[in-house]
Amino acid sequence: MSIMSRRDAGKLMAGAGAALALGRRGLESARLEAVERIDSVVKGVQIGAQSYSFRDRPLEAAIDAYREVGLGEAELYTGHVEPSEDRTKREALRQWRLTTPLSHFHEVREKFDNAGIVLYAYNYSFRNDFTDDEIERGFQMAEAMGVKNITASANVSVAPRVDSYASKYKIMVGFHGHDQTSIRDEFSSPETFERAMHGTSEYIGVNLDIGHFTAAGYDPVDYLRQHHDRIVTLHIKDRKKNHGPNTPFGQGDTNIAGVLRLLREEHWKIPANIEYEYNEEIKGLDTVAEMKKCYAYCKQALEA
Repeated sequence: MSIMSRRDAGKLMAGAGAALALGRRGLESARLEAVERIDSVVKGVQIGAQSYSFRDRPLEAAIDAYREVGLGEAELYTGHVEPSEDRTKREALRQWRLTTPLSHFHEVREKFDNAGIVLYAYNYSFRNDFTDDEIERGFQMAEAMGVKNITASANVSVAPRVDSYASKYKIMVGFHGHDQTSIRDEFSSPETFERAMHGTSEYIGVNLDIGHFTAAGYDPVDYLRQHHDRIVTLHIKDRKKNHGPNTPFGQGDTNIAGVLRLLREEHWKIPANIEYEYNEEIKGLDTVAEMKKCYAYCKQALEA
């Protein structure tokens, strides 16, 4: 029997290590594939939730709540990722964003994968006080989480700066509107969205919140019909017109059923994410119980 050379032994050890690593990756892949994915597609329409709906609990408990409600698609609120103690201290929050290892965001993605929930978008709101590095870091976070969409309650005027990074990373940004129609640099109206998209790339679009849009005096069904190709996600909530309050689904003026049925009829693959906010007007409600009611309302609208 010949004596093995040091080089041959090294090759053998390297090969064994590679095989072991491949085996581990294979086992991990098999484990993830074995996770039962939650199916919350109703009549071809993906119903999910903005995790802000579960802002009364930390990330792991919020993921458990998704599973309890039966929702299989998520738009992730930054408050579930960033340390709460730094959110009120602007420079501390900026430094956390710039210095936190991207492995942190890999781990966040794994939590959703392990729960059988599709992580579709990250909600990272670009504001005028963001440095360029802080803007770019949002795209790096999204990339680390494996998502191709960012939603943002941003200033209108920041859109050109955001666009340069959206084009670089090929990640779609959907700007989110409220009903602050008196503030020119806040998203609220069709005109504000048009202003942001004018002259920018295909990676700049809209996260249409149909409740806020209704409260601001506009028709979400009509806007969806005209601009569906630029809409990244929908936020599903009910509000009264004329800047009125949030309400339980079916008690406000928002045409939730019309929006969902238009998605169904046109086969537009735009996630409809429930955003539970009427607890701000009605105190003492149970979040999971109310989210189940919201989901049931959406299913009933689509199955009619």
